[in-house]
Amino acid sequence: MTKPKAAFISSTADNQIFHVFDADAVHILSEALEFPDKIILAGELEQHRSFLAQTEYLFSTWGMPTLAEDQIKEYFPRLRGVFYAAGSVQYFARPFLNLGIKVFSAWAANAVPVAEYTVAQIILAGKGFFQGLRIQSKEGREAGRAYNDSFPCNYGAKIGVLGVGMIGSLVCRMLKEYKLTVLAYDPFASDEKLSELGAARASLEEIFSECQTITCHIANLPATVGILNYDLFSRMKSNATFINTGRGAQVVEDDLIRALKEQPGRTALLDVTWPEPPVPESPLWTMENVFLTPHIAGSMGKEVTRMGDYMTEEFTRIFAGEAPRWEVTAKMLETMA
Repeated sequence: MTKPKAAFISSTADNQIFHVFDADAVHILSEALEFPDKIILAGELEQHRSFLAQTEYLFSTWGMPTLAEDQIKEYFPRLRGVFYAAGSVQYFARPFLNLGIKVFSAWAANAVPVAEYTVAQIILAGKGFFQGLRIQSKEGREAGRAYNDSFPCNYGAKIGVLGVGMIGSLVCRMLKEYKLTVLAYDPFASDEKLSELGAARASLEEIFSECQTITCHIANLPATVGILNYDLFSRMKSNATFINTGRGAQVVEDDLIRALKEQPGRTALLDVTWPEPPVPESPLWTMENVFLTPHIAGSMGKEVTRMGDYMTEEFTRIFAGEAPRWEVTAKMLETMA
């Protein structure tokens, strides 16, 4: 029986495809599909024209090429599905979807380490860990403990979750293990979904005014750029913490800096910024109440193979005639990150 043809594809030779799709995943896929001997690079479509004309499935990860509809029709006339072993498909998916080609994403797999990282920060922030550690190292144990004692800690405290897409929803589910009050902002989430997540609907104003810790997972869309501004940051409690493991463009950076300077007891934990990294002269690099990390919340190290496994399992389900779990539709692109 002839196997359907498939290919791994990337925009450059400097890619992580066989780090994300490990040997076990490649073996499973190769049992069902015929692959060429090498990864297909975006600049080499012409030399692989004959094989690609028969290709039914593409597999990729970070570095998936951006292709126009005309290119897809010319080089991939039989393509049925794209399996993207990473998170957001916003930058490449629409031309495929417009042509009726299905797109699948491992955004749910990438959500796991982000949610784990975020929840760990929420719990530590509830005890004033971040600034407390810095204060103790500079001013001594008593000063650090005095700062820690100003916090309500993690029993009954209010936590604000901005955006309850895949990551925000997982954060809410994980927070159910703690005795916390979770307020959520998401205009697209139904009351039923929020109830299932154990969260109460709240406005941005309510969350920034009432919550001890606020974590941002708002989708990166044109309508959300700059949505978090001084009016909101100025409402934060004098020792509240703002966490951003989502995207930096939703934050008006100067407004956040202003609010942090006005109340030095406030803390910002920023794994993402806009631009990223911050410009060299940005105060974010030197402010005592800002903690910058180099975009490490998402899948790293061995964690990235989870994304390859998700897409391998998704293909296996579909190939067996079962319903997909991680298909992305054009409608979903309107609200997902």
